[in-house]
Amino acid sequence: MLRSLYSGISGLRSHQTMLDVVGNNIANVNTAGFKGSSVLFQDSLSQMTGNPGIPGDEVGGRNPAQVGLGVQVAAIQTNFSPGSPQSTGRASDLMISGEGFFAVRNGDETLYTRAGGFTFDATGKMVSADGSIVQGWTAENGVVNPGQNPGDIVLPREAVAAAQQTTEATVTGNLPADAETGDELVRDITVFDADGAASVLSLTFTKTDAGWDVADAESGAAGSLTFDGGEQTGALTLDTGDTTIDLSGVTGYAGMSTVAITDQNGAEAGTLTSYAITDDGSVVGTFSNGATETIAKIALATFENPAGLEKAGGASYRVSVNSGVAQLGEAGQGGAGGLVSGALEMSNVDLSQEFTNLIIAQRGFQASARTTTTSDQVLEELVNLKR
Repeated sequence: MLRSLYSGISGLRSHQTMLDVVGNNIANVNTAGFKGSSVLFQDSLSQMTGNPGIPGDEVGGRNPAQVGLGVQVAAIQTNFSPGSPQSTGRASDLMISGEGFFAVRNGDETLYTRAGGFTFDATGKMVSADGSIVQGWTAENGVVNPGQNPGDIVLPREAVAAAQQTTEATVTGNLPADAETGDELVRDITVFDADGAASVLSLTFTKTDAGWDVADAESGAAGSLTFDGGEQTGALTLDTGDTTIDLSGVTGYAGMSTVAITDQNGAEAGTLTSYAITDDGSVVGTFSNGATETIAKIALATFENPAGLEKAGGASYRVSVNSGVAQLGEAGQGGAGGLVSGALEMSNVDLSQEFTNLIIAQRGFQASARTTTTSDQVLEELVNLKR
């Protein structure tokens, strides 16, 4: 048989593979987290028809004469360049801005993906579209330890923010310098004990000839405020036993009565009301008492050779012998990119390039087919030599 016949066949096979790859890229142009692939060709073995000769004194050297035996696919490479962001507004939709992969557990296997379209299931687990569970670290008392082995990310809907005892309170505003001696002003604020039980802290301000006296009837703590030109001559602090009250910001100008207890650091116990995901992967819960606390942190995986990962379907990858082991760490550290909440990374397929590749593959296929038919015509002529 003619060598050109087999060369044409190899061209058909190789360009068919290129068409398959391009077609898959185009089909996934709107797949979140998809990474396009490209085909590299290389020539096959060449048949020696003339050996090279050694140059001598009387005759020059000869170059080898070889006839190629066709083409073959050298590699199908994945392009891991970033895709364009698409805003979704959903807090659980995540995009990696930079290098790295989300680690997700599918049964006993850990897979890696750039598709961050996550939700929370009925048990509070953070899952991908196919039910794989996102991996990371669970916080203990609001503190995450990335040195531990990662586990499932869970949003505990029954989480409770502990009550905080009131230990400090702040009084600001103005006491009127032109008030009558003996006038009283009472200011209240709700405070909390260690169990979260609420009570009222009440301060009574009484005008004196020298300024104002202030007292807490519950604890018996008392002190005096004196002013010079409206400014306090000392920084008064009351200690009620459980709470330290800072009155250093109180002024004493005439005509204004704006004194108030403006702040205290206690809170009752609170239930989880919402959550947000920060750029370092922290899942931060907001509670009904106004407290915020880190619940978990999402892990990102990096690889020495991401192109060596094996596609596992569902826009996921698994470790191969040439990818290196997964290095799990925090977003924004160790070469991993940061996270963007409320957005997804779209496919990095460039349609204009893919349609150009489609034309190239089609013409290459047609040319190889013509080589095959031409070789067939030559064989037909040979067969017809004897009629």
